[in-house]
Amino acid sequence: MARGDGRLTHDLMPGEKGPQDACGVFGVWAPGEDVAKLTYYGLYALQHRGQESAGIATSDGRRLLVYKDMGLVSQVFDERSLGSLKGHLAIGHCRYSTTGGSTWENAQPTLGGHDGGTLALAHNGNLINSAELRDLVEEVSGDGRHPGELGRGNTTDTALVTALLTADPDRTVETAALDVLPRLRGAFCFVFMNEHTLYAARDPQGIRPLVLGRLERGWVVASETAALDIVGASFIREVEPGELIAIDEDGLRSQRFAETDRKGCVFEYVYLARPDTTINGRVVHEARVEMGRALAREHPVDADLVMPTPESGTPAAIGYAQESGIPYGQGLVKNAYVGRTFIAPSQTIRQLGIRLKLNPLKEVIKGKRLVVVDDSIVRGNTQRALVRMLREAGAAEVHVRISSPPVRWPCFYGIDFATRAELIATGIGVEEVCNSIGADSLGYISEEGMIAATEQEPERLCTACFTGVYPVELPSADRLGKGLLELEFPVDAAGVDPTDAGTLDVDRVSVTASGGAAEAVRRP
Repeated sequence: MARGDGRLTHDLMPGEKGPQDACGVFGVWAPGEDVAKLTYYGLYALQHRGQESAGIATSDGRRLLVYKDMGLVSQVFDERSLGSLKGHLAIGHCRYSTTGGSTWENAQPTLGGHDGGTLALAHNGNLINSAELRDLVEEVSGDGRHPGELGRGNTTDTALVTALLTADPDRTVETAALDVLPRLRGAFCFVFMNEHTLYAARDPQGIRPLVLGRLERGWVVASETAALDIVGASFIREVEPGELIAIDEDGLRSQRFAETDRKGCVFEYVYLARPDTTINGRVVHEARVEMGRALAREHPVDADLVMPTPESGTPAAIGYAQESGIPYGQGLVKNAYVGRTFIAPSQTIRQLGIRLKLNPLKEVIKGKRLVVVDDSIVRGNTQRALVRMLREAGAAEVHVRISSPPVRWPCFYGIDFATRAELIATGIGVEEVCNSIGADSLGYISEEGMIAATEQEPERLCTACFTGVYPVELPSADRLGKGLLELEFPVDAAGVDPTDAGTLDVDRVSVTASGGAAEAVRRP
């Protein structure tokens, strides 16, 4: 699918909008280590969670530097940019936008501060009370100025939180956090820092994952355990829902800002998280294989071959084959580099649609009765094209099996599904969806089977995208939405010339960064 900037996304079909990932966050406090490179590799491990922009902030105890830009982690950073990011603590972020558009101004980490110091913050999740927080920012700013990145055109909920944490120069970061964090509603995993201390916080429901790891000479916080593995950190524990952690030269300390009411996102187990990640004691790959086994028990079929839709359907397809006794095989070849090009496809190539990403192995498929396993159906365009392509390759029958229930409701906690009107399962039954995609049969796993595979208590999971039951009460529709803040904070609201490349930022705080990092601070 061609985006407005001419890049290809990881969508399989032109016009198809699949479940877009949440963001990835990473933080490290490790004197004597190259924290910028540790953060780079941590973000590399979390790239699946967001592909729009990436950024890293570091501090050496005297000044805080930041470098961020649009693109993949490997596109944003090189040896030179990482070499400019000196220090012993760092945070990083890779973004998929859920509040505020995909623009440079909205890239993270966000910055805020005053004469007493600077704060950088990275966020995974999505807040549902952004309108309320916007009003609070305007109240505490008092003079009509939009502080920090809000005055430079940032339209994210993250910038609102950053502004609130730095609103009072007389408060310490911890004091401000213990005041601000209980005011937030929705999903948030924060890593943030000033010149001296690394902080991490997780919402009381623990909707998105956040884990704590130990290095030989420091600490790491990351969205997933896979990011700990890649930097050689040992897993210690999850950051608890409702917990604020601070790490500095005195060690690690923890405070609670809210009681735990765990409602972890079940879609992390289905699709979002890496298969080699562990969430609340359950390895994601094992959960997905078990979903496939449950799917085979619930929706058996006579067939010759079980095949996945690469890569997200692979573990469930393995489980389906194990339980059913039907041979497992690869019927599709995936081009791993779609989504890595800056060249827009021609109209002829665009019409080939799914073949940009997947191509059938005709010799494997021809004459076979196929079970095709995928993780979810959103609009149905991809599955419709896939079924057609498999039939053209000679498949005798195509039976589609889905390792999650029908997606009927939007997510407001950090996953960007299509709107409810666009979701194929809204208002119609399984047979109608089956007819729409052209399959011989269609089977979704039951909600009970999916939850049992996670080995979590049902009441400790959020299943809103399947059930419409939201664990954090939503505000009215006019106070929700990805573009809620887009027109609220004009760039010149603070009276700062956006073309000014002087040595002061929008809050008249001295810019101490150099090179690319200075550009990141000053850029309008």
